[in-house]
Amino acid sequence: MTRRHGLSTTAIHGRPRRGADWTPAVTPIYQSSTFRNPMGSDEEVLYTRYGNNPNQVELARKYALLEGAERAIFVASGMAATALAHLAVLRPGDHLISSLWIYGGTRVLFDGEFIRHGIEITYVDPDRPRDWRKAVRKNTRAIFVEALTNPVMRVVNVPLLAKLAQEHGIALLVDSTFASPINFRPLEHGADIVITSATKYLNGHSDVIAGAVAGSGAVIEEVTRLMRVWGPSIDPHAAWLTERGMKTLALRVERANTNAMAVAKWASTRPEFLAVHYPGLRSHPDHALAARLLDGYGGLVGLILEGGAPAAQKFVQHLKVITHAPSLAGVESLISEPRLTSHKPLTAEQRAGQGVPDGFLRLSCGCEDAEDLINDLAGALQ
Repeated sequence: MTRRHGLSTTAIHGRPRRGADWTPAVTPIYQSSTFRNPMGSDEEVLYTRYGNNPNQVELARKYALLEGAERAIFVASGMAATALAHLAVLRPGDHLISSLWIYGGTRVLFDGEFIRHGIEITYVDPDRPRDWRKAVRKNTRAIFVEALTNPVMRVVNVPLLAKLAQEHGIALLVDSTFASPINFRPLEHGADIVITSATKYLNGHSDVIAGAVAGSGAVIEEVTRLMRVWGPSIDPHAAWLTERGMKTLALRVERANTNAMAVAKWASTRPEFLAVHYPGLRSHPDHALAARLLDGYGGLVGLILEGGAPAAQKFVQHLKVITHAPSLAGVESLISEPRLTSHKPLTAEQRAGQGVPDGFLRLSCGCEDAEDLINDLAGALQ
């Protein structure tokens, strides 16, 4: 489906249309579990658990337009979106190829639940691109990757994997949470399904938990069926808050891109940081790929502080503007230590092997003034 307007216009209006006189300029909150049904009608009933509450429908319509998808659906969390998207294309006995560079919660889902339900998983290191083809089996049904990875901000070659998936008639699922549709739209590069944690950039205000899936009408129909069975629909107020946040999506992401680039360049000049991970830097291993694929390098910066965990703990205690908290992509800048959050189940040696040693800090740049963020970081170093 081709977008007819720019991303910011679409995020605000969806498909602009003139409304009737005296109707609200903002979508009301339909805080109702059920709706009056015509007598004797055999049409689908409106019921919020079914995902057809007007707030749910309007939000999904806008997001589908942003991603260039036929349809989309919102659910109660990013993990719910990940689970349902995969279950829409996988069955017991099927084989999934997954990037090794994925969120810890997704790894738990794959290893703890999918395997238990008879789905086989092979993990591939994206730094070894030939291994993708080697991993394909007769029963392979899908490939899963994160477009931008957590927390070292590696960039995965989605077009390359899309070509492989098309050759073998298998689905390519891409988690594009860290990029948002402002910086990257996987469907335009051959992906079949886009997954996002709407908790992050789509909502952007750290006050909602939600997830979304976008793709073909057939895929979203199956995700909807699963959602109605398993029950993780998004509630109307959360949908309304997400739609409200999405109206400033382009503005917020552009500011986060600018702030993160400024912080990354500054941090690269400081000897206290052993490494700075940001795809906008020429020193990043995927800079050339990022420049080719992305419309913006994102708001996340990985910082490795000299002195390990003790230095990191002391550092975050002295931050005033930046908040020490998990999650990301809010208007406020957040910083966290992966050793205590996403990578906590791993040993120190395992974390280091993934490029996340003790002393690693993940900074999500928000919409503050870049100078204030840099001054806050500089003050904490002192």
